[in-house]
Amino acid sequence: MADCLFCSIAAGDIPSDQVRSGERTYAFRDIAPVAPTHVLVVPRQHYRNAAELSREDPGLLAELVAEATSIADEAGLAGGYRLVFNTGQEGGQTVDHVHVHVLGGRTMTWPPG
Repeated sequence: MADCLFCSIAAGDIPSDQVRSGERTYAFRDIAPVAPTHVLVVPRQHYRNAAELSREDPGLLAELVAEATSIADEAGLAGGYRLVFNTGQEGGQTVDHVHVHVLGGRTMTWPPG
């Protein structure tokens, strides 16, 4: 999708602080981190949100979670971390391209938001 920020980042058209790059996924550090570790994992193909991705390619959704888990392991987050999919405006999604946040390096509180 030509006007999608995360499509452009995954394609290398917009610079990012790359963490991992795979055939179907791309991971990069968030520009406004809310935790010491704050990485976004996105599919290279455009899907609007987690609900759309789960319907159209559940295998790719599993790949996103696997990548996020590997990133948490590599970051040394053995004490715990949070994976977050925001879906829709009321769910806090600000970029309409599915992405999972990998958050860690500090104690998380509940409830979030």
